[in-house]
Amino acid sequence: MSKEHNTRAFEGSSEVRADRNTFFRADSFCHKQHVRLFLREHVPLILYSYILMLLLLLVFWFDGYDHVLTALYAIFLGTFLLLMYLTYRYVSHRSFYLRLSQPLEVMHEFMSEYNHSPLPEALEILLEAQYRGYQEQIKSWERQHQGHITFMNQWVHQMKTPLSVIELITQREDDERFESIAEETDKLRKGLDMALYIARLETFEQDFSVDHVHLLPIVNKVVHDNKGFFIRNYVYPDVKIESILTVETDAKWLVFMLDQLLSNAIKYSAGTHEKVTISAYTQGEAVVLEVQDRGVGIPTTDLPRVFRSFFTGENGREFKESTGMGLYLVKEVAGKLNHSVEIQSEAGKGTIVQIIFPYASRRT
Repeated sequence: MSKEHNTRAFEGSSEVRADRNTFFRADSFCHKQHVRLFLREHVPLILYSYILMLLLLLVFWFDGYDHVLTALYAIFLGTFLLLMYLTYRYVSHRSFYLRLSQPLEVMHEFMSEYNHSPLPEALEILLEAQYRGYQEQIKSWERQHQGHITFMNQWVHQMKTPLSVIELITQREDDERFESIAEETDKLRKGLDMALYIARLETFEQDFSVDHVHLLPIVNKVVHDNKGFFIRNYVYPDVKIESILTVETDAKWLVFMLDQLLSNAIKYSAGTHEKVTISAYTQGEAVVLEVQDRGVGIPTTDLPRVFRSFFTGENGREFKESTGMGLYLVKEVAGKLNHSVEIQSEAGKGTIVQIIFPYASRRT
């Protein structure tokens, strides 16, 4: 027990010493920086002073005054007075040079700690005025942005009500025209959901809750929600997930990510009469959720850029409804949830997208 305590105490003291050494190194570096800045600024003054002294001595020399000791004394006196001036200048402007040598995030620590001088005071007033102006602009933009997000949320929810009514009407009618309306309504709903989640992504930290989530019910829900999309595109779901497999994630955001992946898989497999396979398996301590389609695939040249916002690539020219936002949003959400996303694809053979949940291998 005593040995463990001593070991921890030694480790703690080592960390303190390391932090202290880091602090002193940083402080020493800043000190050297502002001294160098001071010297660089006054190099012209030093050169000018010595040139002036030499010119005066030359004038006296050509006038017949040849007392060397007196000349050396004059140079010594001039040097002494110059050093006195530079010392006064350094002491009175030290806070000014410290401020200019520090990173921006710690500038506020150096207000007016030393003797006041006109130039540092003028700079202080200017910086404070600019800082207040920038802060007011940032707050104004934040209020406008928050108002925009609020408006988007309200508007999307308001639009969902008439869409639900249209869906109810089209479900009761057995008519090809109503099937087309139902298809377009489904596209509208997906577009509204994407707009809503993009707006929520801005305030993600306030809108997520991590818990142990069973994968199979989530996957079945998303497959059921896309049932009409599967049927219309002659593609069939194939779910291969153990009912006892769980991961630690946010269920709502997982539904969104999986919906984006399934939408892409169905859209790029349309008319193939192939299966879209949704599977999950453990990989060490991680759980991998995989969506595999057997559609058009992605050209090798496009693969490095598929996670960029609004990137549609070669397939975007053929599939006009591509937005280039699906994989980008999946990547963004997964990153915020500490998951990772990987993709494999070959043109003409299909695509595999994996969401990897690290340290989440659980069977309950």
